[in-house]
Amino acid sequence: MASLDALFETAKAIQARAYAPYSRFKVGTAIRTPSGRIFAGCNVENAAYPVGSCAEAGAISAMLAGGESRIAEIVVMGEGDVLCTPCGGCRQRIREFASPDTPIHVAGPEGIRRSFTLDELLPFSFGPDNLSDR
Repeated sequence: MASLDALFETAKAIQARAYAPYSRFKVGTAIRTPSGRIFAGCNVENAAYPVGSCAEAGAISAMLAGGESRIAEIVVMGEGDVLCTPCGGCRQRIREFASPDTPIHVAGPEGIRRSFTLDELLPFSFGPDNLSDR
């Protein structure tokens, strides 16, 4: 099973590949699935700023393309002194493939800064289970 250190190192490596010429704010994300596989994504901006994709969305896409569909744990790596938690849209994207107790670790270059559960970041969320009775 992948360790938190491996997730951190993967997020750090992919963050360096982010394409952020407009905001100059690079983000990297690493997802571990229940099988132990790790998938990564970075933010990608374009000239039609702010249209682009978040690191979390890229990692989720890589996970799905790799044949997995559940998130066991995530590291989100940002820059600066302020915590770089997933944006609202990404919190909802994560919710689609994770459970309320899924750990989301927020990191900076020095290491993990704080850990949350998805439920802490997106309380009383609407997700796939809300539609299961339909």
